[in-house]
Amino acid sequence: MSVLSRCEPKRKLDNDMIAAAKKKEVTKQFQIHSKDTGSADVQIALLTARINELTEHLQKHVKDHASRRGLLKMVGQRRQLLDYLSRTDAPRYQELIKKLNLRK
Repeated sequence: MSVLSRCEPKRKLDNDMIAAAKKKEVTKQFQIHSKDTGSADVQIALLTARINELTEHLQKHVKDHASRRGLLKMVGQRRQLLDYLSRTDAPRYQELIKKLNLRK
């Protein structure tokens, strides 16, 4: 086993822990009740956080087409969830749009 392969999982673990902490923070901020982890609000907020991170990545790495495709899929998924929320609960939709600053 080489030295590089032993070091690689630790680096990935650190990034995963940061991502998990950020996910928990976003979930706590947008949840409707104390055990809410999958409502449309939380899903949209998590997708928005990932979209923002990926947008920054793509500004540095212009030729990363695979990540660009993933970004477009996430934007489409968020759009579907926003449409669902606007159909089912318009006031909650408006509040979420303001919190996430999605509309300019």
